[in-house]
Amino acid sequence: MSVPAVGSLPIRLLRLYGGLALYGLGIGLQVESGVGNSPWDVFHQGVALRTGLTIGTIIIAVGALVMLLWIPLKQKPGIGTISNVVFLGLFADAAIWLLPTPGHWALSWTYLLIAVVAIALATALYISAGMGPGPRDGIMTGLMRLGLSVRLGRFLIEITALGVGWLLGGTLGLGTLVFALAIGPLTQLFTRWFPLTTETP
Repeated sequence: MSVPAVGSLPIRLLRLYGGLALYGLGIGLQVESGVGNSPWDVFHQGVALRTGLTIGTIIIAVGALVMLLWIPLKQKPGIGTISNVVFLGLFADAAIWLLPTPGHWALSWTYLLIAVVAIALATALYISAGMGPGPRDGIMTGLMRLGLSVRLGRFLIEITALGVGWLLGGTLGLGTLVFALAIGPLTQLFTRWFPLTTETP
């Protein structure tokens, strides 16, 4: 069952674009940590290695293509969906360019842990804005309509992206495992304060 978004339009826009910026920062932190990308970014990296494009560019292209999977799930895009496709890759590339590469393992793992928390919070923020989920999370909310929990839906999506990304040559690491195990429960935790919604304006 969907939960209607609450708050004024400026607040909802702040959640949307703040969430996207935070998500891009999380991607940048995890990539720069060097201890393993998230499952989706293993995939994005694999495609980037094959094409010579930036990870952010691949994020934008894949986001547009993933929306084709919305058709059987009967998901409808919103302003948030289009904003995700356009801006997430730009924020990620900016973060990767701006963040210094850590020179010590302790800083690398600090990057990773902050990244996982940031991405979980960002997911809850921009979906709770009620302006449409991102392309990848639209699959998650579509699975929720079929009766799956956020945790299980996210897990299935991440594992699929991980397997395909590995086949394409994306790099795995302990950070990948930490992300895969923690992102579902953390996202579920943050939805207590920012309930997910499948409704669009």
